[in-house]
Amino acid sequence: MREHSTILHVDMDAFFASVSELDYPQYQGKPLVVGAGARGVVLSANYQARKFGIRAAMPVARAQRMAPTAIFIPPNHERYSEVSRKVMEIFFEFTPYVEPLSLDEAFLDVTGSRRLFGTGREIAQAIRKRVFEQEKITCSVGISNTKFIAKLASGRCKPNGVLEITPDRVLTFLHPLPVSEIWGVGPKTNEELQRLGLRTVSDIANTPLETLKRALGENAGVSLYELAWARDYRDVVPDAPEKSISAAETFSYDLEDQEEIFRELLRLTERASHRLRKRDLLCKTVSLKVRFSDFSNVTRSKTVSLGISGTHEIYEIAKDLFLALKIAGSRIRLLGVGLENLTDQSGAVHQLELGEREVGWREAQGAIDRAIERFGRGSVRPARLVDESESSDELE
Repeated sequence: MREHSTILHVDMDAFFASVSELDYPQYQGKPLVVGAGARGVVLSANYQARKFGIRAAMPVARAQRMAPTAIFIPPNHERYSEVSRKVMEIFFEFTPYVEPLSLDEAFLDVTGSRRLFGTGREIAQAIRKRVFEQEKITCSVGISNTKFIAKLASGRCKPNGVLEITPDRVLTFLHPLPVSEIWGVGPKTNEELQRLGLRTVSDIANTPLETLKRALGENAGVSLYELAWARDYRDVVPDAPEKSISAAETFSYDLEDQEEIFRELLRLTERASHRLRKRDLLCKTVSLKVRFSDFSNVTRSKTVSLGISGTHEIYEIAKDLFLALKIAGSRIRLLGVGLENLTDQSGAVHQLELGEREVGWREAQGAIDRAIERFGRGSVRPARLVDESESSDELE
């Protein structure tokens, strides 16, 4: 990236928890954790909950022990996606060069926008103001001339802050940081760097490149050395294609009954395939993940020649993958369905393995999606997912 570029990294503050506080105003100002079920994991925690040491990916059971008075609520992924889309639309008002990394963060190249909207800092403040006024949540923004430094900066001004690292200050900012802050340094690489006595970014920058290559391998050694000198040549890539869509669930008790397993598999398939169609995408690969009661995992996948998007056809593949495992009677802790190898649905040729009947399935699926968009999830469901007791309650 050129020295005169202006890159923003915008990161929403405790995004899932912040959106949940809007939906549950009675919990504002109290420790709030998104993640339900003693066997689940924490997806997000507001800053009041983080004071107890609660962090994302922590088991809910552990978080409950750390903060018995905290409020735990289940996630609402549809709601988070809705707010995320609105936030991304705000970003596009300032530049067409927006690269989303997840629902709650994105890179923006505002180099060409400075004439219209002012300096990088002025653009960052304007974005933060618009997000808060429109969505009532806060975000933190890092500003620099590369993606690498902008992302590091946003992490150091949380929550609800702005930090600009100008080119002349980059190395002063970067070199004292621990090596774990460099992209690509996971636990194993960090352990190896510590063994070599390399604890700060400055240590890496001042180590001969050939030494790093011998210790870490050609690619890793070169990458770490370049980043240690803040050399990051990646552009902000707008509209990067989504790589995968998935849905997974850790159950409150181990599943053993095959019919119950198929019902949950269908529920997950419905959730993932709805998101797929909503983005006008097709998938060519369906993957299945199974975690057993002893925490061991197995994954399987199948790739078809033409893209698919229907709940019915994806479920049949996922079901066949499960049956092929021959694990009847095993106790299952988690199931996951992944949709990969994604392609744009526009102009795609549909696979008609089931003959004309498949056309009817697609028309019915379209009607179901429209009903869900209008009346909400659960308004139309496969019969297998309708609980008898729930149906009687709705009739009363």
